[in-house]
Amino acid sequence: MTSSSLDRRVAAVRHFNRFYTRRIGVLNERLVDGPFSLAEARVLYELANRKRLTASALGATLGLDAGYLSRILKAFERRGYVARTRSRHDRRRHHLALTAAGRRAFRPVDARSQRDVGAMLRVLDEPQRRRLTAAMATIERLLGGAVLEQPVTIRRHRPGDIGWTIAASGRVYTEEYGWDPTIEAFVAELMARFLYRYDAKREGCWLAEIGGETAGCIALMRQSEGVAQLRTFVITRAARGRGVGKALLAECLRFARAAGYRKAVLRTQKGLDAARHLYEAAGFNLVREEPHRSWGKDHIGQYWELKL
Repeated sequence: MTSSSLDRRVAAVRHFNRFYTRRIGVLNERLVDGPFSLAEARVLYELANRKRLTASALGATLGLDAGYLSRILKAFERRGYVARTRSRHDRRRHHLALTAAGRRAFRPVDARSQRDVGAMLRVLDEPQRRRLTAAMATIERLLGGAVLEQPVTIRRHRPGDIGWTIAASGRVYTEEYGWDPTIEAFVAELMARFLYRYDAKREGCWLAEIGGETAGCIALMRQSEGVAQLRTFVITRAARGRGVGKALLAECLRFARAAGYRKAVLRTQKGLDAARHLYEAAGFNLVREEPHRSWGKDHIGQYWELKL
């Protein structure tokens, strides 16, 4: 990255920082209509939502100077908001907790924050809210933050989603496995045929989302009256290890059984071990292997079947 390009990125980040601090009102030294500073409110929030915190862990979480945090905690103790208990495992350490009085003091602060953020989100429609929270999660993840753990949700495809499945397939297989870009053309042709002949009662494409961000996809296509074929099973790198693949595969097979198929089949390539483990766990059996050359590579194609 050139120095001029970096300067533009710096300017963009600073512009966003100025906008967002104005938007959430943190330029005020004290929170609106409240008795606590922003730092004090953050300390109360952590103590209200986490157990067995020590002062050092609290300081590390909030990035607060140890002396500054110590003064806040002592003031809270004098007001009866915080209690210390000695650790049973290490007598030199103390755990911090809010008292009943501390929780009463924090309650209106928390309600005010909930109300203000809710008001900000209510002016957006649901797709915009998903985009906003997904973008926030991306910022946290890229900058090393502890992103809020979000559940995996599965939904049927909507207009525009098929393009995501094509692009994701192209990225995953070219970047991670070294296949050439014709894999993206292959998936584009496959999904175009899917859309042209789409029968919602017997076929489907499902996408997984985490915190509003698309994390994976899978499709089921009619091969014959009694046989369904699984296609375009892709999980983003950032979402792996979260149960996304298992959830997508389970939903796909649930639909296949409900649609009356007797058998589900799939074709994959040897070496895609993460997917293979999911197929085996779901009860698929490997029925044959065949060598072929596709997408700029030599492969061993694998054919799997599952009686439904």
